[in-house]
Amino acid sequence: MLFGVSRSTVSEAIAQLRPLLAERGFAVPDRTGLRLRTLADVFAYADTESVTLRIDGMETQVRRPSAHRPGRRAFVSGKHKQNTIKTTTISDGQGRTLWSGADRPGRMHDQTAMRTEGIAEQFRLHPRVRAEVDEGYRGLANEFPNQVSAPPKKPKNEAPLGEQHAWREQRRRQSSARVCVEHANAEHRHWRPLQRFTGCRETYAETHRAVAVLVSDRAARRATFRKPSTELVLARRTAC
Repeated sequence: MLFGVSRSTVSEAIAQLRPLLAERGFAVPDRTGLRLRTLADVFAYADTESVTLRIDGMETQVRRPSAHRPGRRAFVSGKHKQNTIKTTTISDGQGRTLWSGADRPGRMHDQTAMRTEGIAEQFRLHPRVRAEVDEGYRGLANEFPNQVSAPPKKPKNEAPLGEQHAWREQRRRQSSARVCVEHANAEHRHWRPLQRFTGCRETYAETHRAVAVLVSDRAARRATFRKPSTELVLARRTAC
């Protein structure tokens, strides 16, 4: 016991608060009171504010399912060779989390999870929305070439030297435009439960979303504090 509070009491309080945070929605900088709860909300916001979205997946190691359990191999990530759960993160150009979801076992491909969430329909409904993605969303970029930007395909080994240099430069520029979402995922990983999740896998999606909501709230407050007020700007101009 700590401060006269038992472990079961703390666990019960967390179980009550976690779903409330998960359903709170993601804060939008400079738009007090606006919350993004669904993928449709994110695309509507990006369409209205002309925001280029950054989309990427994040893997978190989880407990290995018990032996002989159906679907046990679905959690084995081919990339990390561990039992993981993947979550998709969408951020803006400043690395602020706008949405987190599409949780699925580590074996499932990033693009498959997003298509299940209906991302293709959102791109069709909002033809002005642009997005930066990595190689895992190549199919999405092929389907929406005017909206989704993926890294250029690597030229063959016998390609001219100039073509290989051009490919490296294009890839560097695309990575620089997409790195914002990597920073958003890094902020999520600052929280210990998302470094290695040791709880029940059934509660992971709710836990990750609750953490992402708290991160988005902190980023929104940070943006508000850094933004000078109109009166202060006018005073500075008058003084000059």
